[in-house]
Amino acid sequence: MYLSDAVRKRIKFYQNKNNMTLWALFKASGVPMSTLAAFMSQRTELIKLDTLLHICEGFGISLTEFFEDDIFIDVEQD
Repeated sequence: MYLSDAVRKRIKFYQNKNNMTLWALFKASGVPMSTLAAFMSQRTELIKLDTLLHICEGFGISLTEFFEDDIFIDVEQD
């Protein structure tokens, strides 16, 4: 699995866990809706680390928690 796909799956996981729409994540994280939508719809493959940090803050988790999952064990570069 590609790294960007793994990150998308984890964002989706936390969206479902917190019952958050993309709009709610935008409101909680401050990450522009256009940035979230472009990444989640695969129009862009890259996400900056500081953007991911803000997303994690919107979920109320740390980057460590975000990456603590077996999905990241065998990821490949896009």
